[in-house]
Amino acid sequence: MENRKPAGRSVKKYERPDASKKSSRPGGRPDTRPGKSFLKDNNKEIELIRLNRFIANSGVCSRRDADEHIKNGLISVNGSVVTDLGTKVTYKDEVKFKNKRLSAEKKVYILMNKPKDYVTTVEDPHAEHTVLELIGDSCPERVYPVGRLDKATTGVLLLTNDGDLAGKLTHPKYKRRKIYHVFLDNPVTKNDLLKLTEGIELDGMTIIADAVSYADPDDKSQIGIELHSGQNRVIRRMFESLGYKVKKLDRVYFAGLTKKNVQRGKWRYLNDKEVSMLKRGIF
Repeated sequence: MENRKPAGRSVKKYERPDASKKSSRPGGRPDTRPGKSFLKDNNKEIELIRLNRFIANSGVCSRRDADEHIKNGLISVNGSVVTDLGTKVTYKDEVKFKNKRLSAEKKVYILMNKPKDYVTTVEDPHAEHTVLELIGDSCPERVYPVGRLDKATTGVLLLTNDGDLAGKLTHPKYKRRKIYHVFLDNPVTKNDLLKLTEGIELDGMTIIADAVSYADPDDKSQIGIELHSGQNRVIRRMFESLGYKVKKLDRVYFAGLTKKNVQRGKWRYLNDKEVSMLKRGIF
């Protein structure tokens, strides 16, 4: 059992579940709910969640980044700055990040077939169009792109307000697969295809394509390439280093998702099976 005094609130009892002790549940039954804590308030139990989870649920960032924001004093709870990573809150608490109130929204997952000339940022004063314009008011939750596609690149783009999942899909260690269809200004030689799989030096790093092949047996200027690197404009730069210019770049696969049956500029919600696949890391 642990006593805490949340900022701006009266002292209340925080209880950790322990099957060996009597609980505050009706009838005094042992509380065997794993991994949960509850706040007793007027004979009611209100679930407590870790502050970093609350922040991630709000769609601002991943739990890892939330921990950094907490340590840096960027998070307040009920009007007071909190720096303790172990802090727990309820959904009724006022949690703010940089003075903006956060809310643990319903999680949504959107698959978009990104068109050309749209940028994958939430706000960009220099951009004519952002991908969020394509969603408009059709999705009440605040979503943001997972990873990035540059303005000229088209294809599969995931948007969500699930900060934890976004963090996993953008972190290099999870090695999510990405496949691109590349259209070049000249036919690519077999020797240059081999160089892509052996590694291309970019900014002091060796970038290796996981797989590469001709996308059209009759047109050697069309290439299919799979890689995990998340470097900015990495595919364009890889081909430019070999003397080719990318005329068109289309992402056809990202973390198990394809643009099948989604027209360019359109989007749809992921189904439960697809969401489960992403959360379990099956991609």
